[in-house]
Amino acid sequence: MVYGFLTLGASPFFPFRFLITSLSSSGVCCDLEVDVNGEETFLLDKKIICSFSGRLSKLFDKSTNAKRNKVIFRDFPGGVENFELIARFCYNNGKIDINPSNVSLLYFAAQFLEMNNSVSGNRNLIEKTMKSIEEISYWTWSDLLATLKHCQDLQSSGIVERCLDSLVGRLAIPSEASPCASTSSLDSPGFWLSCDTRSTKSLKDGFSQATWWFEDLSILSPDMIEMLIKYMVSRKYNHVIIGRFLFHYQKSKFYTASPEEKHQVLETVIDMLYTLDTNSISCKSLFRIYRVVLNLNISKNSRNKLECMIGSQLDQATLDNLLIPSPYGASYLYDVNLVLRFLKAFLCGGDQQVSPMRIKKVGSLMDMYIAEVAPDPCLKSSKFLALVVALPDSARDSSNELYHAIDIYLEVHAGLSDEEKMKICCALNYEKLSTEAGIHLSQNAKFPSKSAVQVLISQQLKLKNLLQGTNNTKLYTNSPCNFIETKGKAKKDEACEPTLYSERLDISVDNEKLREHLQGMQCRVMELEKVCKKMQSEMAKIMKSKAAAHSSSARSLPRLCS
Repeated sequence: MVYGFLTLGASPFFPFRFLITSLSSSGVCCDLEVDVNGEETFLLDKKIICSFSGRLSKLFDKSTNAKRNKVIFRDFPGGVENFELIARFCYNNGKIDINPSNVSLLYFAAQFLEMNNSVSGNRNLIEKTMKSIEEISYWTWSDLLATLKHCQDLQSSGIVERCLDSLVGRLAIPSEASPCASTSSLDSPGFWLSCDTRSTKSLKDGFSQATWWFEDLSILSPDMIEMLIKYMVSRKYNHVIIGRFLFHYQKSKFYTASPEEKHQVLETVIDMLYTLDTNSISCKSLFRIYRVVLNLNISKNSRNKLECMIGSQLDQATLDNLLIPSPYGASYLYDVNLVLRFLKAFLCGGDQQVSPMRIKKVGSLMDMYIAEVAPDPCLKSSKFLALVVALPDSARDSSNELYHAIDIYLEVHAGLSDEEKMKICCALNYEKLSTEAGIHLSQNAKFPSKSAVQVLISQQLKLKNLLQGTNNTKLYTNSPCNFIETKGKAKKDEACEPTLYSERLDISVDNEKLREHLQGMQCRVMELEKVCKKMQSEMAKIMKSKAAAHSSSARSLPRLCS
């Protein structure tokens, strides 16, 4: 006897379609009505379906003996198309063609309906699909992609893990790394095995053998990509290539994604990048991602991860990278708080030790950044000071650039109090100023007078130390012991004497120049001291005159009253 079933509603792919009249005339039983996800309704033979499904069998054991029963599935895996495959399996007495294109859908549906040994015996659909999945190593690359695509909207299961494991394993084999998946059709089984290396190179046209799969896997959902990357990391796949793929995935998805999808893609990409080795990720690409993030409201956790990754590579950044506009509603021009967070992440270092060379590179970068933001009239002194003192003193060999930035800031912010100016100026290491910069500061009216005195004192101490060093060298070269030594080695060192003599002459000339400069600086210090004393005496006179005026006005009050 041939079994049939009826669907109510249009179903262009359903071959077993009979009219109710023909069913009733032929005596076919239709006592079960099944609503699949609200999309379509099927009329089936309850006895046939329940003989394969443990879930429906248990359901009808508890129900009354009604002439017709109705079942509503709200979340049937694979929808109407997949339920049709299940119905075919049941009506064909447990026979169906299982292949890579439908195995995943049948597997999920069989689990959903509990189609196991306890119900159907040797016609167990779960067992049949598992046997097909065990042959996954023989599947083509296209079959793997098709199966993963089917599984994207379904719950994770063993089949997804097996597919991903097989897929990552093939990516790790250089000789078979390019199965021409982008140029092959999903309907061409065996193509992966038949494609040789030479044809692959000609078809890929300049694509690196390590990145041929980027476009193929970009069709996967963010959740599936997260699982894929975790598998690749566990298999110790090259982190540089993984990072490049994630950046490619973000770009390709953004062309057609909705705002919500962009939000999910970005968070997945950032979270997966965070699991990779920091040195394997391009700093430039991270800044590009951050500029995209500015227009999307991603989670705080993902944003912190991105800032931490950028901060750990701050020595590779450029000035243009750091010039990020301030958030909406902020008065200042650039996002100074963001740069301060980058600096904090850099100095923490994570698992890596921050080398002196890297710190100095960041110090040079920060001097340029501070000079760039200094002309901003809306930048508060507290934020400017935070930038100036953010790095340790060892980050700068010279304070000239920092002095130049502070000079610009004080010129634009002329209304600062002396206390605010002194806080900023105290961040300068006067000993690291060049002679020219020190002279310029001592004559700079924008800086407090205390700063001018301090820079002159530090320059004086520096010159004294240099003089002491040269004098010690001179004493050593003229000592009797040294004379005896040199006399004993006269013949050996005869060729070196002209060089040593010329070096001594150079030292003596330098000493004369240093002495002259020191005398000039001492004169300027004395002049400044005289100016300070004169100002103090004038202030004292003003205070005395004010006190005298106050006392005279106090005496005149009783006379007026009388």
